[in-house]
Amino acid sequence: MRPILGRLIVTFVLLLISFIAYSSQLFIILPWYGNELSVDLIMLVGPFNVLVGMLFWNYFLCVLTDPGGVPKSWRPNVNEDGFEVKKLTGRPRNCRTCEAYKPPRAHHCRSCNKCVLRMDHHCPWINNCVGQFNYGYFIRFLFYVLIACTYHITMISKRVAWAFRDFYWEPSKSEVIFLVLNYVACVPVLLTVGGFCLYHLWSLGRNTTTIEGWEKDKAATLVRRGKIEEVKFPYNLGMRRNFESVLGTNPLLWCWPRAPLGTGLTYPISQQEGEEIMWPPHDPSMRYEENEEDTGHEFQLPDSPWTYGNDSFNPELRPSHPRARRRTSSRNKRGNGSQATASLPPYHPDYDSSQVISGGSDSGDPQDQDDEHYYVDEEAFRSGTLKMRRGSEGFEVRPVDREVMLKRYVDEQVQQEGRYNTYVPEPWSEDEDSDGGKDA
Repeated sequence: MRPILGRLIVTFVLLLISFIAYSSQLFIILPWYGNELSVDLIMLVGPFNVLVGMLFWNYFLCVLTDPGGVPKSWRPNVNEDGFEVKKLTGRPRNCRTCEAYKPPRAHHCRSCNKCVLRMDHHCPWINNCVGQFNYGYFIRFLFYVLIACTYHITMISKRVAWAFRDFYWEPSKSEVIFLVLNYVACVPVLLTVGGFCLYHLWSLGRNTTTIEGWEKDKAATLVRRGKIEEVKFPYNLGMRRNFESVLGTNPLLWCWPRAPLGTGLTYPISQQEGEEIMWPPHDPSMRYEENEEDTGHEFQLPDSPWTYGNDSFNPELRPSHPRARRRTSSRNKRGNGSQATASLPPYHPDYDSSQVISGGSDSGDPQDQDDEHYYVDEEAFRSGTLKMRRGSEGFEVRPVDREVMLKRYVDEQVQQEGRYNTYVPEPWSEDEDSDGGKDA
């Protein structure tokens, strides 16, 4: 996010909180009490101002606290528990943008342009990432927004109830205007931020960040499709210990702003003796395992971008367009011209030609077929449809020489009917040669 836009959003949030907090007291509650200070007035607005003060405090801490970055000299210790690896190679996680290793639960934020420790998400309302060192402030901020908005709605609703009970307490025009404005401003905040607060409290009870929640959903999908066995989330230590890992060990001080525990580089895991836990779980169709006997073996792509060879196309590619994929799947199901499928491309180290399957899948769901196989679509390739390799970061295109491209372009122009008068010489014959000799 741009710095100026982020600062404008933070300013808007501060103005919105200030309007809801102080316009209700100055233009609704104070006139109701006759514009005079009293014990009843202090007992009513005193707790509300305490909640607003804690709300502002935690909001400033969310905005100004660095969520945590990875030290430049940090290296993973592969012998410790909680060691996370990449899905493809089984090696320590690393960030291609930062060109450095990533600790467990760390992710790269494109808005902040760095890897954030225990990254939950990038929040535009605080113009900062929510990570290891400000996640506790963020949880408290949401909690105080929920409590303060509930108190605010109850306080001004009490004023409306008194107006309906006794016409002597009928509000003035300015009070009615500010009542409507406060309801319009506070009710949406209560519903949205309140729901967001409940979600994060639920996630905190399971020690799960927003990103890890997506990873758990992907793992559940793989389990449901039968690709992997059920995997236990390693960072769930129990509800009490999960709350203590973020809010502190003393429950009486959970609502008080405090610095978080730990460094953000390592985390305790709920691992029993003899139990091996790998998170995030691997997708078997994308996994690459090193040969234990050959420790120097590395996964390398061929030198040519046309990975299957310079003389033909890769039969394990599939169309990049979804309609072409559906047409390919429908042809496989009809059984017209059995086509080979494989779970890995031929250049992959784990590719085994004996495991290539002929014909379409028995599954009736084209989406499941696309997820599990590579389909042959030679007709679509020859017609110019671009193919994409499953699991790659880009497209695979045959290299073409410039002279070939020019010849192809000239042929296309010449073949246009009525554009050029093409001279086609007649074939040479022996009679014409003998006649030419006599004339000479």
